[in-house]
Amino acid sequence: MYHEHTIGVVIPAYNEEGYVGEVIETLPSFVDRAYVIDDGSTDDTWLEITEYAKQYNAEHSATNGYDARVVPIQHTVNRGVGGAIKTGYLQALEDGIDVTAVMGGDGQMDPDVLTKFIDPVVEGKAHYAKGNRFMKFETLDAMPRLRLVGNTILSLLTKISSGYWNISDPQNGYTAISQEALQRVDIDGMYEYYGYCNDLLVRLNLADCRVADVVHSAETVYDDDWKSHINYTEYVPKVSFMLLHRFLWRVNQKYILKDFRPFAAAYYLGAGVMGLGAGKLVSRIARRREESNNWFFTVLSGIVLLLSAMVLDRNENEDKGVQVRESPTSLPTTATVSKNGRTESKAIPADDD
Repeated sequence: MYHEHTIGVVIPAYNEEGYVGEVIETLPSFVDRAYVIDDGSTDDTWLEITEYAKQYNAEHSATNGYDARVVPIQHTVNRGVGGAIKTGYLQALEDGIDVTAVMGGDGQMDPDVLTKFIDPVVEGKAHYAKGNRFMKFETLDAMPRLRLVGNTILSLLTKISSGYWNISDPQNGYTAISQEALQRVDIDGMYEYYGYCNDLLVRLNLADCRVADVVHSAETVYDDDWKSHINYTEYVPKVSFMLLHRFLWRVNQKYILKDFRPFAAAYYLGAGVMGLGAGKLVSRIARRREESNNWFFTVLSGIVLLLSAMVLDRNENEDKGVQVRESPTSLPTTATVSKNGRTESKAIPADDD
């Protein structure tokens, strides 16, 4: 237990033999339940999980009425990291865990910094906290160049899709979520591929949840043992299509069906006008005629409509994202809030939902 809150940790593992056991061994003492999910591994990951779980449970007494601290769970087929985390989230909900964090089964997350992700949730500053490596520019050199470019592009696309315009680094897996947030969002429907974290942000926005970006160093992630299971030729198109679908879902649900906002129409009108302009350009090129440049002004009008809709969308959601820069050894009492392109430090009241 941590500050009167029960703490759970979801540990997804796919072919993490030689790593996941150490993750179990180094679990912080305040963790009440750890759900270690073998996501259809083809090596001896499951054997390692069960052996280390048995040893850990024998050495650490169960707390708060639970029968064991470490709970091994096995998927018979590989469902993806999102699928493994979904399984852990659902089990944490069933167990009534107050705050549930995620620690990778590859040992890339330092257990000593886990509290800085839990703190904003425990203190009521946010319903969901995640790491942000972009808030510490001096350590970004540790991130591979291709991955940095990809994360930057995905950050922009996720801002548009989710509505959390002042939140960055959505691919960061260092997270903590409240029981209330898990109850509000449709975890059963959560995307199971690597884009689960982007999808979850959209769901959190639809549930009117606050999200905290917690400063985090890239140096602690990309060490000599760093590895990735991501196939980028598959990942980029799948996640991009998912983000487009979730964007349309969010706009329709939140700004048309639930409570109409005119800028929702501007999104669709702007896209339509841009498409019309692009069609005029294609027609001009195909016919090889020297016609007027009205296609350019049509496209420009569409861009202006889209940008206007984005500005209004950002204003609508500016209070839903906070940036936490406090030391991981102390509970945060202030956060850096982005507003109208500026940042300012301010105290944030406890959740009154």
